[in-house]
Amino acid sequence: MTALGKLLRTTAFRLALAYLVVFATLSVVVLAYVSWHANALIAAQLNATVNAEITGLAEQYRQGGIRKLVATVEERSNRGAGTLYLLTTFAGDVLAGNVVGLPDAALAEQGERELPYQRAGETAVAPYPAVVRVFVLPGGYRLLVGRDTEERERLSGVIANAVQWSLALVIVLGLAGGVFVARRVLNRIDAMTDTVRGIMAGDLSGRLAVTGSDDEFDRLAQATNAMLDRINELMAGLKEVSDNIAHDLKTPLNRLRNRAEAALRDARSEDDWAGAMERVIADTDAMLGIFNALLLIARAESGGARDQLAAVDLADIAGSVAELYEPLAEERGVALLVETPEPIQALGNRELIGQAVANLIENALNYGGSNGEVRVTAHGDGDLARIVVADRGPGIPDADKARAVERFVRLDTSRSRPGSGLGLALVSAVARLHGGALTLADNEPGLRAVLTLPIQTQALPPPAPPVLPAPAANAGAQAAE
Repeated sequence: MTALGKLLRTTAFRLALAYLVVFATLSVVVLAYVSWHANALIAAQLNATVNAEITGLAEQYRQGGIRKLVATVEERSNRGAGTLYLLTTFAGDVLAGNVVGLPDAALAEQGERELPYQRAGETAVAPYPAVVRVFVLPGGYRLLVGRDTEERERLSGVIANAVQWSLALVIVLGLAGGVFVARRVLNRIDAMTDTVRGIMAGDLSGRLAVTGSDDEFDRLAQATNAMLDRINELMAGLKEVSDNIAHDLKTPLNRLRNRAEAALRDARSEDDWAGAMERVIADTDAMLGIFNALLLIARAESGGARDQLAAVDLADIAGSVAELYEPLAEERGVALLVETPEPIQALGNRELIGQAVANLIENALNYGGSNGEVRVTAHGDGDLARIVVADRGPGIPDADKARAVERFVRLDTSRSRPGSGLGLALVSAVARLHGGALTLADNEPGLRAVLTLPIQTQALPPPAPPVLPAPAANAGAQAAE
């Protein structure tokens, strides 16, 4: 396809052409209306002038008869102001006037009509146009009074000429403007297309150009660039997760294989076989826990769980999950305190929110120190709800708080304990799914984890019975501290 053909097929050029047709049509209609209105106004003025002349001549006729009328017509005929006069006998002999060359039947009947005429003293072949009125006077005399319409014809010609030139100018400027606009739009579209093709070829660093005009192309480019940034982040996260999975599963898989080989080589009794199988099952459960946590995080970050949002009571979820962990807290000698003073109605996924709260509580119990205290509170603050889990353990240094919510990140203080480093990452993903956030702060001493979620302000039905995960079997809830 040629460059011109490509240009003419653009939507911008077609829109410009459509606007050109509409504007040209409106211009013709407006100018035609102006022409018609001007002609009507001139015709009215001509009729008014003729009527005024007739009224004056009738008065002269009443005062002095035919002699005075002849003198008056003769006097007025010499003024040359574009008014026509002709007074004849019943036989057609001219008594006075400034008109010659009338058609033979011009004076035969009374009334108003348009006639061509020739001015007295001129030999021009082309007749002049005029609007005339004919009267038959007593005695058979005929009086013609009219007005030259050359000015009207000249004005009509001027308007017609203006219409033609205006229409030609509108078409030329419209086509030129359409080509100019279409070329600019086509250049931006071609630039966007080249960038997109580069991205499709694998260059994910390419971004659409933003001119700063804040027009629709800039808004499209900004939205597309934001989408590409998000895709780039997701792909980088996917690569990181893949690397982390390969790294973190390599050790338990090797350990699982070594234990199976050791069982085949050294087991001599049923107790030996049973112990080996128990260790294999424990390692398998740990790997399944990692995969389950990754699946929950992927489910939350993909937004697929948004279709399952329903009315929930955040205070009831926090209290129910804390109640499940009371035996574990008592076994470890940790005081688990719960403060949920009033219901907090919201729209959310009960399963994911419950899993997030479970991760925070289990994290606090595991790393909050023995004979310590874990406090779980849920309260509303305007349009936001906050579920806070605070412990009295060593906490997390400020420099590591941002890293603590990343996947597979395990800080130095937690490497000696079992876990996968996915617990806080899951909580953060659940918070983002609901339009909230996870904040880690100092509890002086200890860690204060705050899960902030937006509150649904409209009235909601009573919350459904809690459906919560069991605390002991979920390896994905282990801390990232």
